[in-house]
Amino acid sequence: MDETPKKIKVDSVNRNTLSKQVVENIIQLLVSGQMKPGEKLPTEMELMEILNVSRPVLREALSSLESLGVIHRKTREGTFFNNKISSHPFSIMLSLAHDNLQALVEARMALELGLITMAAEKISDEELKRLKQTIDEIANNKDSNYSEADLEFHRIIALSANNPIVEGMIDTLIVTLVKINSEIKFREPERTIQHHTAIYQALEKRDPFEAFHQMFLHLDYVRHKVLKEYPKMPPLDK
Repeated sequence: MDETPKKIKVDSVNRNTLSKQVVENIIQLLVSGQMKPGEKLPTEMELMEILNVSRPVLREALSSLESLGVIHRKTREGTFFNNKISSHPFSIMLSLAHDNLQALVEARMALELGLITMAAEKISDEELKRLKQTIDEIANNKDSNYSEADLEFHRIIALSANNPIVEGMIDTLIVTLVKINSEIKFREPERTIQHHTAIYQALEKRDPFEAFHQMFLHLDYVRHKVLKEYPKMPPLDK
C-alpha cells in the first residue's frame, strides 16, 4: 500500500497580503461604528495582539493609511483617525484598492470627467493663465521629467470646479495621479502637450461638452498606455 504523503499546493501568504488585511481590518473599525473619526487607535502592541501580526506588517499598514489621509500620528500621543475622514470619501476605498491599478485608473476617469464639465463653467482667467503655464513648462522641459507640471495641470482643473462637496476628493485624486504616473515607463511630451492644449482651449471657450470630450481622449490614452504596460494586467485591445 502506497503511503507516500499526498502533495498539496497552496498559495503562500506574503507580507503585502497581510498588510492589506490589516488595512481592511482597521478601516472596518470605522465602517462598523466601533470607532469614530478623531478617535485614538489602540497602541501598536495592542494592535499587534488584536490582529495577530508582526510589528513590520502593522507599521507598513499604518504607513499606507497615513499616506492616504485616513489616520495621522502625534508624537508621544499615539495614532488617531482623521477628523475629516468624512470629507475624503474616496480615501478609504483607495486604501483598499491601492494595488489595483485598473480600479485606480477607472476611478480617476470617473472623477476627472465630472470635474472638467464644472471647470468649463467656473474656471477663472487667472486659473486659465496658470493652466497655460504648465503646458509651457512641459514644452520647455528637456529631459521629459515633467510629472510635477502634469500634476499641477490636473490639480488646477479640479480646484477650479469650486465645489465644496467634491473638494475633499481632490487630495485623493492627486494620490491616484501620483500612483498612475509612477507606472508610466516612458513619456511622450509631444502627445501630452497636444492633449493638454486641446483641453485648455475647450476650457478657454467655456465649452463643457468639448472639454469633456478632450479630457476623455486624454485619459483614455493614459489608461491604455498604463494598463498595457502594467505586468499584472492583461494587454488591452485598442
